[in-house]
Amino acid sequence: MADLSGKTALVTGSVQGIGLAVAEALAEAGARIAVHGIAGDHQIYEVCKHLKTLGAPEAEFFAGDLRDPDRIDELMQAVAAWGGADILVNNAGVQHTAPLAQMPRETWEAILSINLSAAFYTMQAAMPGMATRGYGRVINIASVHGLVASRDKAPYVAAKHGLVGLSRVAALEYAAAGQREKGGVTVNCICPGWTETAILGPQIDARVAAFDGDRAAGIADMVSEKQPSQRMSDPSEVGALALWLCAPLAHNVTGTAIPIDGGWTAQ
Repeated sequence: MADLSGKTALVTGSVQGIGLAVAEALAEAGARIAVHGIAGDHQIYEVCKHLKTLGAPEAEFFAGDLRDPDRIDELMQAVAAWGGADILVNNAGVQHTAPLAQMPRETWEAILSINLSAAFYTMQAAMPGMATRGYGRVINIASVHGLVASRDKAPYVAAKHGLVGLSRVAALEYAAAGQREKGGVTVNCICPGWTETAILGPQIDARVAAFDGDRAAGIADMVSEKQPSQRMSDPSEVGALALWLCAPLAHNVTGTAIPIDGGWTAQ
């Protein structure tokens, strides 16, 4: 779908889950990958090795605490010294469920910092260089909760709605940058619904056990309340969409929030 040879991609939270799947798709297309996330040395080594095996000419780890704007500045300066991010994927995020009245103040602050403010700071650092080069892609991994709400998720829903709004403002500000041939500069959100990642493992296992080991039936029961397809997405599906958005032919796809949610937000 896209030849990303010569391009550098920073994917936050790319040591596992959706972030890793996006990094894999971009690596297969020939991009250099700036890996980021919370992991030990062995996992970091294995992820970087894996991405190079897939086709990334280089894959290096860049540390950065996304709760701290100063550490984000250091992260972005390090990536700039490595060549600068042609593609920025803000994937890292945290979640906590509790009723509004019982949500701890520090949890609100942490979720807003990591899920929303960090994307503002990374975009602010990366996008001027994208405009200068005439090509840039910002892909913010939002959520269906950037489009609709659910109970007991006030900070997460607030942050993801904010991320969609932030992305639309940036899309407008950079819409005229670059040319069709180079691909221009675009900003989009991907909004996954239920996606089969490690974080959902315990919930899936419990539901499958309740259906005597029938995995399909257990998953269908778990997701049916929200997701009409009754099927989860695989992280690779998010990676495939991210890769398509990186292609020059997607130069006029900007300011969107694209659901991968089996009909959840169509209801």
